[in-house]
Amino acid sequence: MSTSLLTKETRKQIPILLVLLTCGSLTTMTGSVVAPVMPEVKEQLAIDPRWSGMLVSMHCLTIFLFSPICGILADRIGKAKVLIPSLVCYAIFGTSGALMQSFTPLLISRALLGAASGGIAAASIGILSSMYEGEKRTRILGYTTSALAIASIIFPIVGGLLGSYNWRFTFGMYSLALPAALLAYILLPKGKRKGSSSINLAQQKDRLIASLQAPSTITLFTALALTSAIFYVVIIYAPLHFKQSIGADTVVNGAILASRAIGAAVISAVGASKLAKRLGSAKAIALGFTLMAATLITIPFLKEIYLILPTAIVFGMGFGIVMPNLYDALSKSTPKEVRSSILAIGTGASNLGQFFSPILLGPVWKNAGIGVFFVGAAVALVTTFLSIQQGKALETSKYDN
Repeated sequence: MSTSLLTKETRKQIPILLVLLTCGSLTTMTGSVVAPVMPEVKEQLAIDPRWSGMLVSMHCLTIFLFSPICGILADRIGKAKVLIPSLVCYAIFGTSGALMQSFTPLLISRALLGAASGGIAAASIGILSSMYEGEKRTRILGYTTSALAIASIIFPIVGGLLGSYNWRFTFGMYSLALPAALLAYILLPKGKRKGSSSINLAQQKDRLIASLQAPSTITLFTALALTSAIFYVVIIYAPLHFKQSIGADTVVNGAILASRAIGAAVISAVGASKLAKRLGSAKAIALGFTLMAATLITIPFLKEIYLILPTAIVFGMGFGIVMPNLYDALSKSTPKEVRSSILAIGTGASNLGQFFSPILLGPVWKNAGIGVFFVGAAVALVTTFLSIQQGKALETSKYDN
């Protein structure tokens, strides 16, 4: 009897899970879908080359600023009430980019798109973390990372194909958020979860402050930022390096980037939760960072594509181990009443790492070339040490019931 009820409950959650994975995947589209058409945008709108890169990265800054606000709001009024309007705004601000005729209005629309994306990320991951507990949550967060990795392959390809006809067509892809909003409206419960109003605003504020001050939370925020910064090393500088060293064209570099995403998708879907169960969260996270560091060190020495592609897959596997376990560790150590807020701040920290990665590492690439990969590896190893040092705190599951 209990098994049949459990099966029924699980089946009821599957459509909701698929909607949430779809919403989360849209956040990967925020910047990646327009990256292939940026040269055409820069040329047709006569944008100064110094500022053209901001069109791709501007959303990272506003996600950092708005995801914590949206997370706190989601904890107060309900996550669906934040998610659905954010999806509608995402579609409006995203598609409006196709109508812009100069740099400044386009940059503003990209900033607003990032704010909406922050709301989507905060609410969707908050709902996911509330729906599941324990090992099941780790596995679901792994599926989420897997879906995001797959989306990071598909969306840029589709965006590039649309952009080959006209770069403005690419911005139409953001309208996919409208059917996602409709499905979320139909399937997601509109009210707050039972028990979510059992504490008042002052108590919730106290719990949020206490969670933010916890050493494990600070460590995890730092790790999320550094993980994204390290990942951007291979996104930005590895293609430049391989073009110089082996004459890699866009197809070869695309295959290398896709290999990393495939590695992340596979391990996060089927291996991240198992590793965490066997090794513990801290050791699993440390293992992931170690794999990322080891493969970063090899990049300057690889000249053959049959060696580059497997190494790229291993790097992606490291990333796919780290991300779901970092978010799961945050969930474990956070009260449900402020979990959306904490996870949203974690998402903001991750995007802040993306935003600052080229700013901080650009001079390293300019002056030291391949040294940028050694710096990235060193950062990964330092983060490995931090994870091990905070091992006991990261294993805490005080609020995992």
